[in-house]
Amino acid sequence: MYKVMIVDDEMYVRNGMAEQIDWKSLNCTVCSMAENGLDALAKYEAERPDLIISDIRMPKCDGIDLLQRLRDNGENVQMIFLTAYDEFNYARDALRLLAADYILKPFEDGELEDSVRRILPKLIQNPSEEENLADSNRFVRETISYIEEQYSSPQLSIATIADNLRISQGYISRLFKKEMNMTIAAYITQVRMKKAALLLKNRQNYKVYEVCEMCGYSDVAYFSSLFRKIYQMTPTAFQNQDCTKV
Repeated sequence: MYKVMIVDDEMYVRNGMAEQIDWKSLNCTVCSMAENGLDALAKYEAERPDLIISDIRMPKCDGIDLLQRLRDNGENVQMIFLTAYDEFNYARDALRLLAADYILKPFEDGELEDSVRRILPKLIQNPSEEENLADSNRFVRETISYIEEQYSSPQLSIATIADNLRISQGYISRLFKKEMNMTIAAYITQVRMKKAALLLKNRQNYKVYEVCEMCGYSDVAYFSSLFRKIYQMTPTAFQNQDCTKV
C-alpha cells in the first residue's frame, strides 16, 4: 500500500480525512499526521510517505514552505494542496513546486479520492527497471547533459528529466544520488548558481533579475536566497566585488 501523510493545523480536519476516506480502496494507508509543516518535516524521514495531503495556510511553516524545503532536499514526493483561499498566488506557487493537485476547501464528496486516483500512477515504479551499472552510468551522464542544456528553463525538474530519459522519477533519483552523492535538485541548483555567478561577472553587466530569469528562476528573492547560501553574499554584492573567481 502507498503511504499517505496528512498535514493540517486543525485536528478535526486531519482526523476527518484519516477516518472518513476509504483509504484501503485506494490502496493507501495513512502513515502519519502533522499539525504544520515543521511537524511534517520532522516526521518525513521516519515515515517516507508516497503522498502528502496538506493545507496551505498553517502557522510556523505553511504548505508551500513545506514543499519548498522538500524540493530543496531533492525529494520528489507527490503532494495535494488543500486551501480555503481561492487566490492565484497560492496556485502559482503550488504549480511552480510541482504540486500534484490543488483543491479548494470545502471540497465535494469524492473530490479528494478522485485526485488521489489520478496521482497513483505517478507513484507506481516499473518493476522491470534494474540497476544495471552500464545503464546507471549512461542515465547519470544523460541527466548531467540535460541539466547543462536546460538549466535556463523554469520547467527543468526531476519530472522533465525522467520524461526525457523515459524512466521513472524514483529510478533516476536513486541512480543519480548513488553515483553523484547528491540529489538531482541539489545538482540543478549548483549548476544554476555557477552559471549565475558567471553571468553576474559578465562585462554586459546584467541586472540581478535578468540573471535570475536566465538561470530558470522567476522569483528574485528565492534566487537571491539560494545564491547567498552558496556564495555567502547577495548577487549584487558578488557582482560589485573585485574578485572575479567563480
